[in-house]
Amino acid sequence: MTELSGKVALVTGASRGIGYGIAEALVARGDRVCITGRNEDALKEAADRLGSDRVLAVAGKAHDEAHQAEAVARVMEAFGRVDFLVNNAGTNPVFGPIADLDLNVVRKVFETNVVSALGFAQRTWHAWQKDNGGAIVNIASVAGLSASPFVGAYGVSKAAMINLTQQLAHEFAPSVRVNAIAPAVVKTQFAKALYEGREEEAAASYPLRRLGVPSDVGGAAAFLTSAQSDWITGQTLVVDGGIFLNAGVG
Repeated sequence: MTELSGKVALVTGASRGIGYGIAEALVARGDRVCITGRNEDALKEAADRLGSDRVLAVAGKAHDEAHQAEAVARVMEAFGRVDFLVNNAGTNPVFGPIADLDLNVVRKVFETNVVSALGFAQRTWHAWQKDNGGAIVNIASVAGLSASPFVGAYGVSKAAMINLTQQLAHEFAPSVRVNAIAPAVVKTQFAKALYEGREEEAAASYPLRRLGVPSDVGGAAAFLTSAQSDWITGQTLVVDGGIFLNAGVG
């Protein structure tokens, strides 16, 4: 296995999909990683696949403040530090016009997608990063960069995530860098409704002619938590297979 880097990361929502891809990339370069997720069995399976000697699993709901506190406390107890935080946990429980959305659903989306990210950032900041430095990566979405029909609440929450990234980057500088990644459609269980049964058709609109896979985002997160990105903060890296190029005239 790769030698240990001496660095430690906390990745939320990492039992599968993008979060798992990010954890996999960080473990591959030698980091020790704490992963979180709602399903304890799925989380344990993910930790076993990643390597239980380097990975700690803490089950719970991202928006639950007690879970946030437990995750940060346990990673500090197990590894003694938390250099990197990747806020990946997210939800989109409903599709449809935003005019008809139940406001309680909207509140749930914001609690999970935005408020939980701030909660984890506050806790890692006070536990380690304020005095020792590090980096935070927030997983946003291209849905937060423009109007997104039928996933409006999700898109608005991701726009808030992008602004939260800028706020944290300003306040946490110079010791902690904070950036975001805005993926387009990535082939995960979470996004399945957007391409299932029509993947070839969905991919045809992308200049690179394919949908994303979790390792695409994992590589971006590894870069934004590496020394190679030491002069980058407050930015949103769009990882979209070129789909936004289609917004031009011609």
